[in-house]
Amino acid sequence: MEFPKYFLNEILSIQNLISFHYFEYAKGYVFEGEQHDFWELLYVDKGEVEVRADDRAYELKQGQIIFHKPNEFHTVRVRQSHKPPNLIVIAFECKSGAMNAFENQFMALGDRERNLLSLILQEGFATFLPPWDKPNEHKLNRNSNAPFGSEQLFKMHLESLLIYLYRKQVTDLEGKNRRLSSIHKERSEEQLVEQIVKYMKEHLSESITLERIGKEFHLGQSRLKELFFSQKGKGVLEYFKLIRIEQAKFLIREMQFNYTQIAEVLGYSSIHYFSRDFKKMTGMSPSEYSKSVIARI
Repeated sequence: MEFPKYFLNEILSIQNLISFHYFEYAKGYVFEGEQHDFWELLYVDKGEVEVRADDRAYELKQGQIIFHKPNEFHTVRVRQSHKPPNLIVIAFECKSGAMNAFENQFMALGDRERNLLSLILQEGFATFLPPWDKPNEHKLNRNSNAPFGSEQLFKMHLESLLIYLYRKQVTDLEGKNRRLSSIHKERSEEQLVEQIVKYMKEHLSESITLERIGKEFHLGQSRLKELFFSQKGKGVLEYFKLIRIEQAKFLIREMQFNYTQIAEVLGYSSIHYFSRDFKKMTGMSPSEYSKSVIARI
C-alpha cells in the first residue's frame, strides 16, 4: 500500500540569526543608533524606554514590542524620568512577505506571546555564551555544552512568536475594519431614515403608504419597517402620523387656520379622523390643546 506524503509549508521562516541581546540599562543611557539590512525586534521586559525609528518616536513600556524593518535607522534612549528598562533585542533575517505586517508597528504582548519570548530567552542563554549586553557587539559565541536541539528550539520559538503576532495583527485589523464597517453601516442607515423623514415632511398633505416609500427609496417593505424601527423606535406610518400631529400643533399655535383647514392641509379626509389622531398622539383634542396654549400665553 502506498501512503501519500504531504510537504508542510513554512510560510514564515528565519534564515539567519544576527544577534541576541538582553540589556539592563540605567537612567540617562543613550544608544546613538544603527541601520542594517535585516529585521530587529525590541521587547521591554521591564521599565520604559524611548525608541526612535527613522522620523518616528515611540514611548515603550513593559510588555510592549517594536519591530525595526530592514534599513530603518533606530536609536534607544532612557530618560531620567523613565524606570530603568530591561530589554530583549533579537536581530534576524527573514525573507517572508508576511513580515510586512510588522512595519512601523509596536504592540503589547499577550500571555502566550510572553511565554514564547520567555522560552526564546531561556534557549538563548543556553545556546550562546555571554556577554549578552553589549549594544554594538553582534558576534555570537556558541556554547559547546548547549542542550540538545537548543538552536533549533530557539529558531522554532522565534518563528512561533512571529506567527502568533502576525495572526494577532490580522485579527486586530479585521476587528477594526468590522467596527469601521459597522459604524459606516449605522451612519448610512441613519442618513437613509432621515431622507425618508424629510420626504414625509415634504408630503404631509398626501397619502403615504409603505409601498410608496419603498418604491421611492428602493426598499422592500420588510426592510423598510425594520430599518425605521431600529432608528426611530416606531413604525413608518406611526411616525408619519406623529410628524403630521407635530405640524398640526405648530399650526394651532400660529392661530391662522381653523381645525377643518388644518385637517385639509395635513391631508385628512375629515376633521373627525384628524381629531381622533390628534387626541391619540397628544392625549388632548385640538380644542383642548389650543386652550392649553392660550393659557400659557
